[in-house]
Amino acid sequence: MTDLSEFAVTKRWPVEDPSKLQLFSFPTPNGRKIGIALEEMGLPYEAHRVTVSDADVKSPEFLSLNPNNKIPAIIDPDGPHGKPLALWESGAILIYLAEKTGKFYGESGTGKHVVNQWLMWQMGGLGPMLGQLGFFYKFAGSKIEDPRPRERYVGEAKRLLGVLDGQLEGKDWIAGDYSIADMAIVPWLMGLEFYGAEEVVGLNELARVSAYIERFKARPAVQAGLNVPPREG
Repeated sequence: MTDLSEFAVTKRWPVEDPSKLQLFSFPTPNGRKIGIALEEMGLPYEAHRVTVSDADVKSPEFLSLNPNNKIPAIIDPDGPHGKPLALWESGAILIYLAEKTGKFYGESGTGKHVVNQWLMWQMGGLGPMLGQLGFFYKFAGSKIEDPRPRERYVGEAKRLLGVLDGQLEGKDWIAGDYSIADMAIVPWLMGLEFYGAEEVVGLNELARVSAYIERFKARPAVQAGLNVPPREG
């Protein structure tokens, strides 16, 4: 049986079945990506609830797994060459899982590059911009009197949603077939409801994006993965 005791994170979050992939996460948009991917791909996994509080993500145990102190992170006991692999950064994890299983990553070399293109669009654009929108519209930044930061991120969110809406014309999924790009994009779109920002960014005016979200949410594996691990213990 695989021994994962060499990973210090397992001292704070003990492993019950070391033969399974270990997920250290919380159901934020980035965390949800991996819970959904694992459900979609049918990989056996064990989920550990790591909150976004400093007590968890800045603990020595979690930092030993991810020095960038962000969820999600994984340990795959059956990594390359049969050796355990620790990995963090949601986009990197999605690519790894897709390559490991041969699922949701395009049917050809060209298809894979298109998936990568939209995955990088989410990682470098949609996610960071919507995250900043949430900060300046709902959280601590909303108390700042200067309207310019909020206006900037509202405007950029609208631009990115417009890009997405245009690219979804005639498509069910952003890269053709359903893929890890969709698993990356839609959890962030769903975050707009949590921010209470759907109206301010005009989401309801974008019929293709709204239908895209509902199509995604209707998938059984998505429904199972949205709350992995549960917010409440």
